[in-house]
Amino acid sequence: MEKTCTDVWENCLQVIKDNIPARSFKTWFEPVKAVKLQGNVLTIQVPSLFFYEWLEEHYVGILRKTVKKFLGEHGRLEYNIVVEKSSSSRPYTTNIPSNGNGAEGKRQSIPVPVALNKNIKNPFVIPGLKKMDVDPQLNQQYTFDSFIEGECNRLARSAGFAVANKPGGTSFNPLMIYGDVGLGKTHLAQAIGNEIKKNLPDKLVIYVSCERFCQQFVESLKNNTINDFVNFYQTMDVIIMDDVHNFAGKEKTQDIFFHIFNQLHQNNKQIILTSDKAPKDLSGVEERLLSRFKWGLSADIQIPDLETRMAILKKKMYSDGIELPEDVIEYVAHQIDNSVRELEGAMVSLLAQSTLNKKEIDLELAKSMLKNFVKNSQKEISMEYIQDLVCEYFEVPVEMVKSKMRKREIVQARQISMYLAKSYTKSSLKTIGNFFGGRDHSTVIYACQTVQDLIETDKKFKSYVQDIQKKIKMA
Repeated sequence: MEKTCTDVWENCLQVIKDNIPARSFKTWFEPVKAVKLQGNVLTIQVPSLFFYEWLEEHYVGILRKTVKKFLGEHGRLEYNIVVEKSSSSRPYTTNIPSNGNGAEGKRQSIPVPVALNKNIKNPFVIPGLKKMDVDPQLNQQYTFDSFIEGECNRLARSAGFAVANKPGGTSFNPLMIYGDVGLGKTHLAQAIGNEIKKNLPDKLVIYVSCERFCQQFVESLKNNTINDFVNFYQTMDVIIMDDVHNFAGKEKTQDIFFHIFNQLHQNNKQIILTSDKAPKDLSGVEERLLSRFKWGLSADIQIPDLETRMAILKKKMYSDGIELPEDVIEYVAHQIDNSVRELEGAMVSLLAQSTLNKKEIDLELAKSMLKNFVKNSQKEISMEYIQDLVCEYFEVPVEMVKSKMRKREIVQARQISMYLAKSYTKSSLKTIGNFFGGRDHSTVIYACQTVQDLIETDKKFKSYVQDIQKKIKMA
């Protein structure tokens, strides 16, 4: 039976999928389509030039091996790159042979200059003051240079840099950056805006928090200036909207942003969003708006590893002109592992302690200061508190968790409770088992392993656990 391009590419994907992280496969290989097989040359279609460049830079080795595996020693790969000429034109393609040297095809772009209508009321200008050009509302300290790259944020940073160099001209529109509080979402989003203003100063860029956008909308309703409000945002070339999870429950504001979003996207204007959760996990947001959030790329920022945390501290010390002993930097990075914001705050506190007390910064001073700084995260949490928190979250009776009942929701609450008890208390496995209905230590081990497996494979389940962990850390 004659092989088709789809057959060959599916075979390649099976090999690639087994050799790279699942998240990378979903981002960089699922959108790729096989379009032609001619002799020993397989042609695949990618959404953008940036997409092609990323594959050639990071995955050319495995692509070459898999193509040769299924097409023979002389097998070759070619790319069709989809390029949008304008919002109303059809995409065209460019053939590029995969030679591993990053050869590029020509890319066409048609810039469309847009001037701000001076008659539109600017919601960022204080009433009574003279009208002025649009202030992008960006913090100039938030740049790509000051944003430390690590495994935890590499995808988000790379996509952000691509967007900054060609706003509205990549497949990453909108670009959704999501992750827990204090991991650098706002920094990265504003770094994109600052880079755009540096390279393309005529672009109209605006950064606005979702909360402020909602307040402006309410004011425009009250003052009967809703048209000015909408026209202002639709005139922007780049909108950076921070914390879109705050749209939850605000139906009228969601509706107005939906129309602004559509107008911007149709005109190839860049939209950058940040959120504490992935689009699919956002609650209280209308499905039609969520579907727009999913159009581009959703890139998460995770908790940085030890090396990245140390690099962040060293970068901050360098920018402030301060030198610290390596053991102090490593100790602080070890102690604070859940937030970049807290990490930098701890270092500021350490410097303040040193200055006020006229003491040299050493490991002893760092240990003394961090006892108070991280006391909330270090205070002991009881198993009873964890049990009550989990039961309240899943709305199940406490006595059921300790019973022998095997209903799915009860078992889930029981296993998560055991997993968190092992993580946040100093209790032995035997003590945890006895607390949750007289079970033995092997049951606790099985429960913890089950929860860990589900966290790694079920994103919805992972969000449940993360929500409860946040509540524990706030205790």
